[in-house]
Amino acid sequence: MGVVQSALRRSRVVALIGPRQCGKTTLARQLVDARSVNYFDLEDPVSLARLDEPMTALEALRGLVVIDEIQRKENLFPVLRVLADRKPLPSRFLILGSASPALLRQSSESLAGRIEVIAMSGFTLSELGYGVVDRHWLRGGYPRSFLARSERDSEAWRKNFIQSFLERDLTQLGVRVPASTMLRFWKMIAHSHGQIWNGSEIARSLAISEASSRRYVDILSELFMIRQLQPWHANLKKRQVKSPKIFIRDTGLLHNLLGIRSERELLAHPKLGASWEGYVVEEVIRSVGPDEVYFWATHNGAEVDLVLIKNGVRYGVECKRADAPRMTPSMRSALEGLKLKRISVIYPGNRRYDLAPRISAVPLKSVIGGFDGIFHSK
Repeated sequence: MGVVQSALRRSRVVALIGPRQCGKTTLARQLVDARSVNYFDLEDPVSLARLDEPMTALEALRGLVVIDEIQRKENLFPVLRVLADRKPLPSRFLILGSASPALLRQSSESLAGRIEVIAMSGFTLSELGYGVVDRHWLRGGYPRSFLARSERDSEAWRKNFIQSFLERDLTQLGVRVPASTMLRFWKMIAHSHGQIWNGSEIARSLAISEASSRRYVDILSELFMIRQLQPWHANLKKRQVKSPKIFIRDTGLLHNLLGIRSERELLAHPKLGASWEGYVVEEVIRSVGPDEVYFWATHNGAEVDLVLIKNGVRYGVECKRADAPRMTPSMRSALEGLKLKRISVIYPGNRRYDLAPRISAVPLKSVIGGFDGIFHSK
């Protein structure tokens, strides 16, 4: 809420984008009552009818105006540009979209210099508190999944979300890929979660072209379903990995795609470590808010899970699901070779301790403290 309010004070138009059901509408309705004339929900026929003549409908409004699911009416962007240039400025606009590539393209072309974009996901561990970490990891951050009354209800909601996303949302966003094909592709991504992307291998498995495989992964990235973590290239005399690492952003969706239905099944599953790594990666990124984020790996096995750049300084994060992480040659190599200020090794224990100068084991619960919680040195 505070991030959005600050952006609205700075910018004439703020775009709040993210996948469906992640809480964008709930947040917007805390700022403007859904019954107000200043609120437009473009999945509501009444709102669509009101915007048949958008300039007439919008120019008389004062204060904050909310337009939800704006990708359904892309011709609004040139109108918003005109309205945002008025002096004095009688109204500001909060526009919500389901991470549509068309939304981003239109807004960047029509509202350049006038719009601030905020990406939103579901609940974070920082918002929920560490006491529910196991539930959050299993169910993911989508509010209806996390808050479901039972594991069975949560699993059913996620199953329906995936089906609706494939059969309805992709079509509405102009993506012309058969739902069955995209589901098979998405499941293969889930089995590759936490690994280096190999598009040719997945293309062969699905009997599609490598170009199609590349397009599908870009679609899911643009819609915030997956994260392609790009490699950092250091000027070292080592052969470095140049392909991205792939993650399903929400672990609840990951577990559904893998057929994991309970904490017991998760703890026995071969992808346990990869699931935990992806969970930590997302929570660290959302907690720290880095300027840039990468991973680093060489072909001889040296790696660091996250390279974060914050205020021009590089930091490293390793994700270790171990009772007591130890110092490794990879950490030492990354610390010096990448010129990292610190490396924090996130693990599920309770005690912070040093592994070496500028390298510390840090409990997962410290992520709640943001940058200082993760990289604070004793």
